[in-house]
Amino acid sequence: MANESPTNQSRAHKGRGAVSNLAGRFVDQVSTRKSDGWQLEPEALERIHTTATEEKARTIIATNSSPDLPFSQSINPYRGCEHGCIYCYARPAHAYMDLSPGLDFETRLFFKPNAAELLEQALRKTSYRCSPIALGTNTDPYQPLEKDKQITRQILQTLQRYQHPVTIVTKGQLILRDLPLLAEMAQDNLAHVAISVTTLDNDLKRRLEPRTAGPAARLRTIEALANAGVPTAVMAAPVIPALNDCELEKILESAQSAGAIHAAYILLRLPFEVAPLFRQWLHEHYPERATHVMSIVQQSRGGRDYQSEFSQRQRGTGVFAQLLQQRFRVTCRKLGLNERKLNLDCSRFLRPPQSGDQHTLF
Repeated sequence: MANESPTNQSRAHKGRGAVSNLAGRFVDQVSTRKSDGWQLEPEALERIHTTATEEKARTIIATNSSPDLPFSQSINPYRGCEHGCIYCYARPAHAYMDLSPGLDFETRLFFKPNAAELLEQALRKTSYRCSPIALGTNTDPYQPLEKDKQITRQILQTLQRYQHPVTIVTKGQLILRDLPLLAEMAQDNLAHVAISVTTLDNDLKRRLEPRTAGPAARLRTIEALANAGVPTAVMAAPVIPALNDCELEKILESAQSAGAIHAAYILLRLPFEVAPLFRQWLHEHYPERATHVMSIVQQSRGGRDYQSEFSQRQRGTGVFAQLLQQRFRVTCRKLGLNERKLNLDCSRFLRPPQSGDQHTLF
């Protein structure tokens, strides 16, 4: 399959994170557009429209045994994400579909309309063992497409119907649409939410995460969730050296003031195609800082752009990573964050009835 080379069209598109349609690692042929000298004016950037394609999934619950993750099963209602966060570690997944992890990832989206149906089928199996299901582990379950498709909402309704615990990570203000549902689940200790706050700087947010809610809106979302009785955490992620790491303490303080009771952070991860895409983005938006940023990243990743080993991929190694961890721990201790565990209740789970099951009269 042909695709544009990473050196072509490497300019910022309004409202988009990636600055190119970098070819995925499985593509063995690329095309490059070159000037023939006849064009007098610079070529205008074409407006890139978002498309959404229906994907009929066969299964919906993904499982993992990673020691780095606080959950063993998850659901992703969407492939690709219009939020356009340039650092998103889910971008490489688009390469498996012969699409670019660059602009394709944030403009060529896929949704799973049968997700709730598949979920109920999975919960019905006698072999199923209840443990919290995580939403938002790959792409954001409250990205703009959710407003129309409402797949995340259908999943939550199914989980509530069978008293199944759920965790959510999002940076989308759309989660407040489902606040009544989440508040009811939280009363039964069946739900908690983490809101990702990467920066409090609106200009950096606009470049880094172009189609997401602003920093103030995310803090208001934390406040609304907390006031409704939903246990809420803040995810200071990713922490990017020499770009937003100086904000760590302020992000934690602001989130705690808004009502967050838990906090976590993740050092910038650059797996596979994310590394060259992030480098392009740096040179486009922060050229004077690009070399310094990547130097500290590599110092924290054993001399490479990324380390995939368990226990290291989330936190990194080296002096910068150690200082970052100390700063996080000291600030959390000062603010009273992470003082109690959020253990959701799995004992309430009601297995969906099998076909032919007799219903009790009492």
